[in-house]
Amino acid sequence: MRFVIVGAGRVGLRTGRALRESGHEVVFVEVDPKSADCAREASFEVIQGDGGLEPVLEKADLASADALGALTGDLNDNFVACLVADHHGCRTVLRIDEDYREEIYRKYADAVDEVIYPERLGAIAAKNALLGGNSVAIADIAQHLQLIQFTVTEQAPINGYSLNELELPANARLLAFGKHDDPVDVPDVDNSLEAGDRVVILADFTVLGDVRQLIVGEDTGQPAIGGV
Repeated sequence: MRFVIVGAGRVGLRTGRALRESGHEVVFVEVDPKSADCAREASFEVIQGDGGLEPVLEKADLASADALGALTGDLNDNFVACLVADHHGCRTVLRIDEDYREEIYRKYADAVDEVIYPERLGAIAAKNALLGGNSVAIADIAQHLQLIQFTVTEQAPINGYSLNELELPANARLLAFGKHDDPVDVPDVDNSLEAGDRVVILADFTVLGDVRQLIVGEDTGQPAIGGV
């Protein structure tokens, strides 16, 4: 696949490298000479110019691109780049600098297919490090909702129960289940829960502690299953 990335800064360059490592073609559009040189030194094709201007973007041959990532630190330039790319039939990804703006752009910007907030991704990585190996944050779905994968431990109150007996807090939902090293899949209520199994839960931040205590076994002073 062929991708155009507007902005060869920290976020853009890392994204470009990741795409290239997966076998894709990447072209950068960058106005800053120093950043453009860095991308060239990394063996990327670079079109030097303002990615917020249509004539510059057209040099990247948007008609043959599968998607455009507007990943500069300038929200206005990013938005204009997405508008132009959408006109040429590209999938568009818009970088924002404030997470509160995400809802606005998702609601009103038809030209934007996906909104990303890189700082949030960094926060998820830090959160995983703090939570430890039995809890892996997958994504922040909304301001108070998180998708997280838990691994059942020997000391977990749910160890030995079936999924049918799993009683999660009201603001939490079981979305997927995986036995030991098997891939996670749609949960079967008849499956038993054993140490090493994984469950993917969508939960409100306010009940994450209770869910973790239930599945991982950390003591929060709350009852686990049906008052057990």
